[in-house]
Amino acid sequence: MAELVVTIVTGLMTLIGVCITAWAGAKKTRDEVTQRLETAQAVTDCKLEELTREVRAHNDFARRVPVLEMQMQENSRRISMIERRGRDSWLAGSGQ
Repeated sequence: MAELVVTIVTGLMTLIGVCITAWAGAKKTRDEVTQRLETAQAVTDCKLEELTREVRAHNDFARRVPVLEMQMQENSRRISMIERRGRDSWLAGSGQ
């Protein structure tokens, strides 16, 4: 009978030891995974901020291009007018 009690107590102690070891291992793994996820999330957030900045810069450039095109057209028109006036003035001055 005493041997049975010793066997049961030994089995329970072993079971408790295994449970504690498994719990501690799971906690360590969970902590490592949490740390990796936090690091990955921080990297993702940083990349997202950089992409957002690049998109804003691109959008600003895209807004300015039509304005620049209109200014170029206006400048081309003005240059043509000045050239025409210069040519007309030269022709009028040379008597041709």
